Amino acid sequence: MAQFKEVYKCSICGNIVEVLHAGGGTLVCCGQPMDSMAAKTQDQGAEKHVPVAVDLPPSACQVKDGIKIKVGEAEHPMVAEHFIEWIEINTVDGKSGKKFLKPGEKPESDFYTRMDIASVRAYCNVHGLWELKK
Repeated sequence: MAQFKEVYKCSICGNIVEVLHAGGGTLVCCGQPMDSMAAKTQDQGAEKHVPVAVDLPPSACQVKDGIKIKVGEAEHPMVAEHFIEWIEINTVDGKSGKKFLKPGEKPESDFYTRMDIASVRAYCNVHGLWELKK
């Protein structure tokens, strides 16, 4: 059974689905069950994918609290063949925010919330799903 916030990918066409409401049954695409994507939490090799959280100073935003999320300790490539498609924050109260990115943009985003962050995820079009748990 699919769980809230799980990410699934079709191994045939590449469709990606994030579960927004858990229910019974199996997610199917192209006539076969979709693959659940387990988030990786530790970098391996030269490329860095694990999101990094940096607190923003109060002057950087209108609300008091902000956080900058960068992907990788060293900046992740952002070329058409290899880039971060999105960055997402999840708060302890179940809210989330997501920023979609395109090749050529910086692999980072500012998020503003007064809630504690539970986790941050990023999706690389080549290496899949990555997560930083706070």
